[in-house]
Amino acid sequence: MSDIQRLIEVMARLRDPVDGCPWDIEQTFDSIAPYTIEEAYEVADAIAREDLGDLRDELGDLLLQVVYHARMAEESGAFAFADVVDSICEKMIRRHPHVFGDAQVVDAADQSRAWEALKAAERAEEDSDPSQLAGITRGIPALLRARKLGKRAARVGFDWPDTNGVLAKLREEISEIEAELGSGSATQPRTAPAAGAALEEEIGDLMFCVVNLCRHQGIDPERALNIGNAKFERRFRQMEDRLHKTGRTFDDTDLAELESLWQAVKADE
Repeated sequence: MSDIQRLIEVMARLRDPVDGCPWDIEQTFDSIAPYTIEEAYEVADAIAREDLGDLRDELGDLLLQVVYHARMAEESGAFAFADVVDSICEKMIRRHPHVFGDAQVVDAADQSRAWEALKAAERAEEDSDPSQLAGITRGIPALLRARKLGKRAARVGFDWPDTNGVLAKLREEISEIEAELGSGSATQPRTAPAAGAALEEEIGDLMFCVVNLCRHQGIDPERALNIGNAKFERRFRQMEDRLHKTGRTFDDTDLAELESLWQAVKADE
């Protein structure tokens, strides 16, 4: 028995309506989807930590998600795991004609352009949406989708010519947020949706612009934010440790002292 066949049979047993696991039997595509996303993030986390042992386990968890969805689809008569494998194999062969055919590519960048051209051709055949932005999934994380939207628009020339243009737009977006704050929208109660929505929209514009700044500099915005998160957490924990060593807490330390402590932690790093 192949390793994958063993996993397929384990999944089938878990979903058996008579002898299976009650929890697994009750699950649907919708209920399992959040776990699928979570497992993908845990794979990324193991890679970031360079923990290959954990990566092995997390890849197994992610593979289980694929088998889980395929099993539910098979039960409904839609498709089976073998069909999933066949589909991705056909796609990889079709999109790599320089490997499996006679096409030629010069380097990785040339291959990326060829890949996108093939994807565009496929969308033209399969999708009735003629937009240059067609096919960018709405269900992916917002940072990733913003990056894809900006990249797709840039391919047809709708982009800033250089990073200075992005920085100018960033300053413009900050000014618009300041204008909204000055109008009092930030102090309006949540029962005033128009004002709250305006500020929310301007902040969204700023975040979209930051993602495009990352794109211009070849930076992954998700990774950049994760680095920022990790830095904040590390420094905040150091603040907690220093307060604890002096027998103090946040409750008995004013904001000015906390800011001084934060700056001390930064200086020590």
